[in-house]
Amino acid sequence: MSPDFQAVLDDIATTLQPECGMAGQVASYIPALARVPAAQFGIALRTCKGEEALAGDATTPFSIQSISKLFTLTLAMRRMGEDLWDRIGREPSGNPFNSLVQLENEQGKPRNPFINAGAIAVADRLVSLGNARADVLAFLSDLAGELVDFDEEVAASEAETGFRNVALANFMKSFGKIDNAVAEVLDLYFHQCAVRMNCVQLARAAGFLSRDGAHPVHRRKQVTTERQARRINALMLTCGTYDAAGDVAFSIGLPCKSGVGGGIVAVVPDHLTLCVWSPALDATGNSLLGLKALELFVAKTGLSVF
Repeated sequence: MSPDFQAVLDDIATTLQPECGMAGQVASYIPALARVPAAQFGIALRTCKGEEALAGDATTPFSIQSISKLFTLTLAMRRMGEDLWDRIGREPSGNPFNSLVQLENEQGKPRNPFINAGAIAVADRLVSLGNARADVLAFLSDLAGELVDFDEEVAASEAETGFRNVALANFMKSFGKIDNAVAEVLDLYFHQCAVRMNCVQLARAAGFLSRDGAHPVHRRKQVTTERQARRINALMLTCGTYDAAGDVAFSIGLPCKSGVGGGIVAVVPDHLTLCVWSPALDATGNSLLGLKALELFVAKTGLSVF
């Protein structure tokens, strides 16, 4: 018998509400995110059967930031197949998501597609394939079943302060690992991070990862092959939460992708997708209450990949 997911989410929201804004820090190095009130918490899920449940601030839009890397990777895998991995690795980094040191040691090849360098490399592939900004929005809107858009203020804020990302892109360019103009690649990267979505939309959009690649809304349509969906889930489990991926796998046991906007998407293959959001981050850049919520969800439902 399936758990009463609405009751589970309501209980999690009630349990964590007193802790909202009491610990952690918002992503202050991006000025537009520094102004986001920390005392917010939302959670939503969508089952493989299309049932949805939500609690707290689940319909409040937020900047998805690095969660976008999950969807740009999916787009690139769909269009390039195995060729995508010629310049991008698939190993956990063990370093901060914006590290330059590892990139130099490995001759400009990012360790995986979920650190910043790897996502910039993916953005370069997408720029080569067409109207990348429009393609990303169209893809996310299709998956979510409703229109989503960029937050231009956040995109501009990222561009004005993203000096390390500029350095990463130029570094890869110097090794011949970026084909297009650095400014064009970073324009896509800053805009994908500035997409605004809410927990309900993200839980829905990631639904193909719990359904062997099948579209979360249009059931006869495939987003990816079954094999590609498994591979994306594997990368989320091993690389999706920055350099805390091992701890997250140990304590939660679900493929996850986080962003410094405070969101985390999690997948229970063959069951559901889940999105949590709370802007205050821990030292590794993951949502403090988001991780607690996922631990509670797994404890209450017994759902895990292990």
